[in-house]
Amino acid sequence: MFHEQTQTDKALFNRLVPSVNGVRTFSDIQIRRLRRLGIEKTDPTTLTDEEINRFARLDIDPETITWQRVLDTNDRFLRKITIGQAPTEKGYTRTTQFDISVASEIMAVLALTNSLEDMRERLSKMVVASSKKGEPISTEDLGVSGALAVLMKDAIKPNLMQTLEGTPVFVHAGPFANIAHGNSSIIADRIALKLVGPEGFVVTEAGFGADIGMEKFFNIKCRYSGLRPHVVVLVATVRALKMHGGGPTVTAGLPLPKEYIEENLELVEKGFSNLKKQIENARMFGVPVVVAVNAFKTDTEAELDLVSRLAREHGAFDAVKCTHWAEGGKGALALAQAVQKAAQAPSSFRLLYDLKLPVADKIRIIAQKIYGADDIELLPEAQLKAEVYTKQGFGHLPICMAKTHLSLSHNPEQKGVPTGFVLPIRDIRASVGAGFLYPLVGTMSTMPGLPTRPCFYDIDLDPVTEQVNGLF
Repeated sequence: MFHEQTQTDKALFNRLVPSVNGVRTFSDIQIRRLRRLGIEKTDPTTLTDEEINRFARLDIDPETITWQRVLDTNDRFLRKITIGQAPTEKGYTRTTQFDISVASEIMAVLALTNSLEDMRERLSKMVVASSKKGEPISTEDLGVSGALAVLMKDAIKPNLMQTLEGTPVFVHAGPFANIAHGNSSIIADRIALKLVGPEGFVVTEAGFGADIGMEKFFNIKCRYSGLRPHVVVLVATVRALKMHGGGPTVTAGLPLPKEYIEENLELVEKGFSNLKKQIENARMFGVPVVVAVNAFKTDTEAELDLVSRLAREHGAFDAVKCTHWAEGGKGALALAQAVQKAAQAPSSFRLLYDLKLPVADKIRIIAQKIYGADDIELLPEAQLKAEVYTKQGFGHLPICMAKTHLSLSHNPEQKGVPTGFVLPIRDIRASVGAGFLYPLVGTMSTMPGLPTRPCFYDIDLDPVTEQVNGLF
């Protein structure tokens, strides 16, 4: 924008297509831009003044810029900043923000890509702003998509690690679970499936609660990977069910209230309503469900047995107590056996909605079927964005709900299974390269801040031994 605002069409064109030894040539990415503009020319000297204007100027509307700078440091004071204040920027200031690196759409692209070619294509589709005519401006229009692909060519390769017991693990990608889909990479899943063979098992994680992570795994990740899951493992804890049953708030750094360390079958049974809904949600996709009851040392056998019994009675293929946090793999053998049996059960995987539906209808289906809402309310900004994205050709994309994970509703204080609520959609944003629209249900922070007592208080170096202390 700075260069467009300070130069004539001719000067801008001459700098974009410089003369080298008296000859001007377009780069490959510039040729592709000409094609998108309908200009079938390859010789820079043959462009008309009108074609030079269209080629050289993106005419970005500063108010529509969605691309943010990122860094991997917590800094709350970068959540809203003003840039362009130096004299050399000639007064072209605007308000913007920094995000933490993993909140970038590039991370979501990495997680949803199927190949190097697919990643290159997705990176080129990322929309960073709109022109003053309302046309989307992509990284390909900016001319940076090829360089982006070069930077990401090694990141596409999953990291092979191992558990303490030697089990191979791929650790790859970390997209946010609210403004993105919160799942590990498709490529890691595909490589793992090749390694284990037709008789093997691959376990892949979906972040946040099942109403968010699982729903996005099915409706977004499975759409793009083409893979079909055989079993859903829902992880549940007695402590979480007690909270959903009306237990007191748990505050970090303070002792647990007695309700969570003493047997209370009434709270567990009341809070089971939330797990029941999650089981129903999983079965809605046509896949068998195994509930992993992650046992804490404060749980009683009666509480654990109650959760397992209720889960089986309300649609789970099986529900088993897990103690792997204390016993390693031995503590998850029963879970593994249950998953193995469930994988042999009949299943008919299906998606929740048709991509051809209007944006609002897709959001409504998720809100009503997964969250239990009566309806949705598109606030003015969200309504406008739905219309803009549909006009720009993005209305066919799947939906990635940015909602609290602390409740099935938009209100984190409403536990259990809230009813009688309308889900408010504050805004809708687009991750076109990754391949989804994300409605905002509430306010989402994409730049963390440090607490009063950060962990660095405990970290130090022994200068004699070079031993690092306090990391764990």
